[in-house]
Amino acid sequence: MHNIKLKTERLLLRSLTVADANEVFEWVSDERVSRYMVYTTYTSINQVREWLAFVEKDTSTYHFGFERLSDGKLIGSGDIGTAEKNGYWGFGYNLCYDCWGKGYATEAAKAMIEFARKNLGATHFSSSHAEPNIASGHVMEKCGLHFVGYGEFKKLDGSCKMKSADYEGVF
Repeated sequence: MHNIKLKTERLLLRSLTVADANEVFEWVSDERVSRYMVYTTYTSINQVREWLAFVEKDTSTYHFGFERLSDGKLIGSGDIGTAEKNGYWGFGYNLCYDCWGKGYATEAAKAMIEFARKNLGATHFSSSHAEPNIASGHVMEKCGLHFVGYGEFKKLDGSCKMKSADYEGVF
């Protein structure tokens, strides 16, 4: 686990731990949130604990919980790490449904990109979203990425496949 804390205007990006399971379950068990994510909708708190135990040990990717400064509530999570495309860093994010459309995803994604630029020497970034999830594309554009084409989005368990919109940016 990387124990890194990043503060933005409204958020604290911090390490996720197994102790966060109940709060994380709030959004990973919500079909409105998981619909366009690679994971399937979580149905038990034990699934969340298993994932968080993995995250705590994973040093290949920088995982963050997004904690709202105004009330200390964990409202989402995201990560940034080396991408499949050589020389690129990929990132992703997800939020509680009631936090959509408030700029939190953009704020968190910009903080992760800036962290990777300043501390890890990253200059090339990529991300993608399931094509129908247009709002996620707007987040990527607000972070300075540009649409580069279509690919394939699929759930980790193979249960859903659709077109993805792929974005890249060089900073």
